[in-house]
Amino acid sequence: MRRARVIAEHRAPDRPAIRIAPGDAVTLGERDSDWPQFVWTTLANGLGGWIPSALFDRERGDATAQQDYDTRELDADIGELLTLHYELADWWWAENTHGASGWIPARAIEIIE
Repeated sequence: MRRARVIAEHRAPDRPAIRIAPGDAVTLGERDSDWPQFVWTTLANGLGGWIPSALFDRERGDATAQQDYDTRELDADIGELLTLHYELADWWWAENTHGASGWIPARAIEIIE
């Protein structure tokens, strides 16, 4: 696994994280202006969040999830060290030294070689 240092503070949005699993029916809305790989995704229960559009069988409207995904983001402070697990759509699934995990944007970290 790779390691990284946080170079820009990151805070999770103030909304509940959502999860999808293969076969879940969702409704896809608009693309994010800052992260065009992400589409606003609404679950059957009405909760929504930003999920990479590549994880669905369609680009817009009613769609079916093709992979597991969790929208949880990781709060991180400048200078913090993280363990990186995998990258998707310019975000890393990362873990901090306290064991908390979630997504952090690639632009907020520098990889330690």
